Amino acid sequence: MIKKGFDNQRYLEKQTQAILERMEKFHGKLYLECGGKLLYDYHAARVLPGFDPNVKIEVFKKLKDKIDVIICIYAGDIERKKIRGDFGITYDVDTLKMIDDFSNYGLRVKAVVITRYEEQPSATQFKQLLERRGISVYTHKKTKGYPTDIDLIVSEEGYGANSYIETDREIVIVTAPGPGSGKLATCLSQLYHDHQRGLDSGYAKFETFPVWDLSLNHLTNVAYEAATADLGDINRIDHFHLEAYGKTSINYNRDLDAFPLLKRIIEKITKKKSFYKSPTDMGVNRIAQGIIDDEICQEASKQEIIRRYYRSSCEYAMGFGTKEAVDKEILLMEDYNIKLTDRSAVSAAKSKREEGLELKKGSGGIVSAAALKLSNDNIITALNSELLHSSSALILNAIKTLAGIPDEIDLIPKSIVESIKKMKQELLKSNRVSLDVDEVLIALAVSAASNPAAEAGMKYLSKLSGTDAHLTHIPTSGDEAGLRKLGINVTSEPKYASKQLFNA
Repeated sequence: MIKKGFDNQRYLEKQTQAILERMEKFHGKLYLECGGKLLYDYHAARVLPGFDPNVKIEVFKKLKDKIDVIICIYAGDIERKKIRGDFGITYDVDTLKMIDDFSNYGLRVKAVVITRYEEQPSATQFKQLLERRGISVYTHKKTKGYPTDIDLIVSEEGYGANSYIETDREIVIVTAPGPGSGKLATCLSQLYHDHQRGLDSGYAKFETFPVWDLSLNHLTNVAYEAATADLGDINRIDHFHLEAYGKTSINYNRDLDAFPLLKRIIEKITKKKSFYKSPTDMGVNRIAQGIIDDEICQEASKQEIIRRYYRSSCEYAMGFGTKEAVDKEILLMEDYNIKLTDRSAVSAAKSKREEGLELKKGSGGIVSAAALKLSNDNIITALNSELLHSSSALILNAIKTLAGIPDEIDLIPKSIVESIKKMKQELLKSNRVSLDVDEVLIALAVSAASNPAAEAGMKYLSKLSGTDAHLTHIPTSGDEAGLRKLGINVTSEPKYASKQLFNA
């Protein structure tokens, strides 16, 4: 069992109470901008062991009779097919998924807003798709005058040029598939229209990271900085909060830089002095109150920093990451004395590959290795073969160990594996004939119908969720998808298994 450092119930109660208290400060609507992932927040789950990736939506489920939802998506992200890394799906597809997910939780999405819309072809097509499925869609252009001309921003030509999004309830959740989607601009546009209509509405931000009431050097906050290295986010002490209250709190550079402008815009819209004295004031964040074991969370955060370094390194090797992000994460690891070997699966995978190279010396074949650390700290390793990818063999070895099945017993008969290999080779004309994780999971399910050992092993697949694994090569799409479905936290060396460009 994974050791827990976070109490969901305590967080749920404290965060719900804080939102209601913030709502009561306004006599119109509360526009609540949701930073980070509202659904499936796997970063939070990794750095706060025990955190339910969907606990934030449970907060809103408790308030569902008071809530409408608006989803923002930046037209440029649709156009360049930006991908949400944890699911491997584009932002527009994730928007569709979010609509379904909210509906399943009993929350209604009132509208989708395509921001900074300039009639981009893909964005227009997405708009038509949503409208033909009965979803209300609004388009907002870039705000005139932003960020320097306050009088133009807060005018009929600025926020007033945006269509007003009709909502019915006291709390309006404004969320998005990722950062830079225009959530803040949408909130402020709505705020402008409400005050023009005589509604005393307000703005707040549903925050997760950085955690304002943990220290600047707390590894959970450092892990956030590592996770946003591609955005250039840097954690800082909120000097506005320190000056106003004499208390140290943590925020990040973009919020601190934007606060003076944001405060002026809000005061211009509402025509009164804002009671927000700092960016920390604007946030509603009770994450720290859910932490029940700080040591466990700090260790998990250390693992996340290493994981982020490997992810950025692989993204750079694949051509869409930046050297700056990799260098930033290296500096963070140096600053906090974090070594790659602190992730035990890394050393185990590398050692296993060296062992495989020695065994296959002179054969000229590809040698790939994988290692996984179980919740009881046992390390499982595997090599690739003609029939299985190393990560596929790793999964089978891991569930055998957990189920107490002897190594010599095959969970998937060689006849089934050979049959799949033959089909891929002869019928599908594939150069990749060994089975990836996705294929092995299907083969395991087929085998379980007649093989008691496979049936017993399958019951332990869920025990792999939350474990750490490392691969000596960048995983194929089938390996990556299968490992993601199992909930395994995977890192890999930034190397391709093959020198072939297409098959790699």
